[in-house]
Amino acid sequence: MRALPVASAALLGAGVLASCAPAAGAGGGVTPFGFSVHPATVAPGGEVTLRVERDRGGCRGRATVESRVFDTVTIPRTESSAKAVVYRDARPGTSYEVTFTCDGARGTTRITIAGGGHTYPPSPTHHPKGVHAGEGGSIAGLDPARIGLGALLVAGSLGAAHRLTRRRSAGDGS
Repeated sequence: MRALPVASAALLGAGVLASCAPAAGAGGGVTPFGFSVHPATVAPGGEVTLRVERDRGGCRGRATVESRVFDTVTIPRTESSAKAVVYRDARPGTSYEVTFTCDGARGTTRITIAGGGHTYPPSPTHHPKGVHAGEGGSIAGLDPARIGLGALLVAGSLGAAHRLTRRRSAGDGS
């Protein structure tokens, strides 16, 4: 008889954890094609290579790449990459969103402007098919309020499940 309360608590906890995860449409979203910006960190006035995946069912049509830090670039359907020149007045130390659109699908990544007393390693940003889930352990962009809310929801659901389990086991007359 104890299996039912334990299973209920486990399902409740899993539901709360699932509700804390971002939706698939959030952030970079799910794209049927991979994309990248190289280098991911560039000096003002520098050049970046914008690439889309064309093989294995990737981007088949014309791709459009937009950002506030360079002019909109179109990658023809016969090419898999194009170059963009970052504006000379781009603010050093700032991270900008780069949006790739192809065949009606949209995905995003970020580009960082070097300088401003910070040094950044030049590393490529590559996004294979699927969800853009972050920058591999980077803590930039963490929102303490959201983290706190998620932790509060998890702790509350575990406390409620524990209380319900204890109340039922006390009522069993064991």
